[in-house]
Amino acid sequence: MIKHHGELCCGVFFISFKGADTMKNISYIKDIAKWKSEFSFYSKIKVRFSETDMFGHMNNVSAFTYFEQARIEFLAHIGFSLEDKDIQGVPIVADLQCDFHRQIFFDEELKVYVKANHVGTSSIDIHYMVINPEGQVCLTGRGALVYIDVTTQKPTPIPEEMRKKLLNN
Repeated sequence: MIKHHGELCCGVFFISFKGADTMKNISYIKDIAKWKSEFSFYSKIKVRFSETDMFGHMNNVSAFTYFEQARIEFLAHIGFSLEDKDIQGVPIVADLQCDFHRQIFFDEELKVYVKANHVGTSSIDIHYMVINPEGQVCLTGRGALVYIDVTTQKPTPIPEEMRKKLLNN
């Protein structure tokens, strides 16, 4: 690999990482210190060999898999379960975004933090922060979940009990 103006050159492709200094320029983070302090729930994920590319770092699509795993564990943590036979609604992903700040490598154990940044009537703005073993922020992300009625497949209000749990975690 060849370094080229702060980027890694892999053949004809350049992989650019924003670096920690550009976190202040992320549209969904207004105050980075406050934003980071609001996380409490996290999942530990170890980077598997199959999630890396030929250069030994995590493939970019793996970030979304890590977000999914942590989001599922977060929702289970607050009591949401698809096992509930009387379930009326489910949260589905409407959009998802990831910002890459540092490379992640095979066998690193990551902490993938998740929080409900905002809870609307039928939508949830979920935020993510991925920390490496050195305590550095490697990834940040956000996504919108829309709570839909399982019968009509249309947006429906989030039950009040779930709203409270989302806002208190």
